[in-house]
Amino acid sequence: MADEDFKKIFLDTHNMYRAMHKASLLTYNSELCTNAQEWADHLLKEKKLGHSPTKDGENVYYFSSTVCAKQKGNEAVDSWYSEIKDYDFNNPGFKSGVGHFTQVVWQSSTELGVGVATNGNTVFVVGQYRPAGNISTADYFKKNVLPKE
Repeated sequence: MADEDFKKIFLDTHNMYRAMHKASLLTYNSELCTNAQEWADHLLKEKKLGHSPTKDGENVYYFSSTVCAKQKGNEAVDSWYSEIKDYDFNNPGFKSGVGHFTQVVWQSSTELGVGVATNGNTVFVVGQYRPAGNISTADYFKKNVLPKE
């Protein structure tokens, strides 16, 4: 389960990246946090990465190490945002390898939930977003995924 420090860093990192793309700040939604936590717990139990059946937007992150795998809250968001390098702002739209990035900065998303599950060496982080991003038309991407200022 995400402690308060993790949750603060997770939210602040999202909002830092969103500000660079002129997106409004996200706020936590308790229902999304509950759902994200349930899914993170499920992933740890199954030891398998995958998406939940939610209709909300969702990013999933996995980290494993031979030593204690403590995460601070920014690592998952930094990883998702790093997909910006593969996003073509001149040809907006969904393509493989950029969906985590586009969800992080999606203009229309206003609420966030986070769940974290770990067994010490393995960590699953789930971010859920409402309304969901990555609506698959170029027009939606053009309006919701703006270039960095």
